Order: sequence, then structure tokens, then C-alpha cells
Amino acid sequence: MEDLLGYALSFSGVMPYLLVFGILLACGLGLPIPEDITLFVAGMLAYYGMVNVWAMIFVCMAGVLIGDSTIFWLGAKYGREIAKKPLFSKLLSPERLALVKEKLHQHGNKVIFVSRFMPLLRAPTFFSAGTLHLPFEVFFFYDGLAALISVPSIVWLVYHFGDVADQLIKTIKHVEHGILFAVLAALFFMLAKWYYNHNKQQ
Repeated sequence: MEDLLGYALSFSGVMPYLLVFGILLACGLGLPIPEDITLFVAGMLAYYGMVNVWAMIFVCMAGVLIGDSTIFWLGAKYGREIAKKPLFSKLLSPERLALVKEKLHQHGNKVIFVSRFMPLLRAPTFFSAGTLHLPFEVFFFYDGLAALISVPSIVWLVYHFGDVADQLIKTIKHVEHGILFAVLAALFFMLAKWYYNHNKQQ
């Protein structure tokens, strides 16, 4: 997280906005970076005065919703073809798709809303929603409603309590350095002991 924040702080002007937007968009498409960490970095950029907090919240919302909608669109366009592939045929069997379709059409609003707060289920659920042709306006409304709760809350809270977050980051760095020192010390001790025993046997 601190590496991403340090990298983001090296930019100025519109670049921090574009960086956060790009990462959030890529997160929606499967980039293995937790979305919440990117939102945390966005809040810290506002705390450090690199960006305007309200403009950053708007950028984050755009990145999140466009990324989610892209997953939905990919599911709608290519989901059925992927489901026929041998690798996915068991996972996305016609019976299972029919069951998920029933649940989504009965409780689509709840499923989409809750999935936005569950990182591991978010992308698969949105992709399945597109594959099963859940109406896009239903998907977008409830995904947007959930994002309207989570995204501004994270960015604003980190911005507002930036001093605490800053201290937390420094503490994490100290802990990481302490762990590294302990590992190196243990490794040095093991090598010294091996060298001593090896010479003693000769």
C-alpha cells in the first residue's frame, strides 16, 4: 500500500486522478489490487493536498462504476460462450446458470448490492449478472447505490483522519523494518552456528 501511495505522490496535476481512475478501472477487470487500498490511497492523496477530495471522490466513483459495468457487459456479450468451454462447463453448468438466473431475477437488487461489499464475489457476480441478462438498469442502480455508500465513505474518512492513517503507515513501515532485521539476525545466527560447528568437526 505504501509503495502505491509513494508512487502516486510522485505525480502532480491531473496525473494522480488518472492514476487512481486507471487502477480502479483495472481492479474491476481483475487486476489483483484490492479496490479498498486504492480508495485509501485516494484519500491520502487528498489529505496530503495533492488532489481535491470531492473531485477525487467523483473520479473514484467513475472508475468503480465503469469497471463494474464493463464486467457486466463482458458477461452479457461473451458469458454464454465461456460457459461452454470445457474448463468452465462444470462451474457454469446449464442447471447452475438457471438457478443463479432465478435468484438474480428474484433478488437481483440484494445480490448486486451485497456483492459490492464482498471483493471475492464482486467480479464473478457482476459477470454472471451480465451472462444471465439481468436488466442493466437494475444492475447499475443497485451497484451504484452500494458504491455511493462505500466509495465516498472510505475516501472521506481517510482524508478526514489522515493524520491517524499517516501514523499507521509509518508504524507499518517500522514493523516491517523490525521484522526484516529479525529475519536477517536469525539468518546470520544460523550461518554463524553452522560455520562454528563445521570448523569444530574438522
